[in-house]
Amino acid sequence: MSKQELVVLGQDDESAACCPGLVTAPLDEDQAAELAKIFKALGDPVRLRLLSMIASRAGGEVCVCDLTPAFDLSQPTISHHLKLLRQAGLIDCERRGTWVYYWVLPPTLDRLSAFLTTPQTAEANA
Repeated sequence: MSKQELVVLGQDDESAACCPGLVTAPLDEDQAAELAKIFKALGDPVRLRLLSMIASRAGGEVCVCDLTPAFDLSQPTISHHLKLLRQAGLIDCERRGTWVYYWVLPPTLDRLSAFLTTPQTAEANA
């Protein structure tokens, strides 16, 4: 028996092909575990707000010094939440002197979007 990879038609992006859309095909165990890690990171209101603040920032990146005052949490707690977002592959960062700057990783957001998007049918458009 040959082990050929199932190709989902209509998805040219390599990252989208790794995780088919929710209504396109069922996920295998590895895909489900990988996506669950990302969704788990987004399952906390603080992390969801942090991601939103970073993604919506003009210029595409934000200093941690601009994120911390928006929350009634200590700086180490904010850093912990940012670390979890980084581990999930949603954001990345770079230290510049004293401060750390964060930005979103569009391929991960695109993967989530492709997974959650339902295909448009002729009936839905009518």
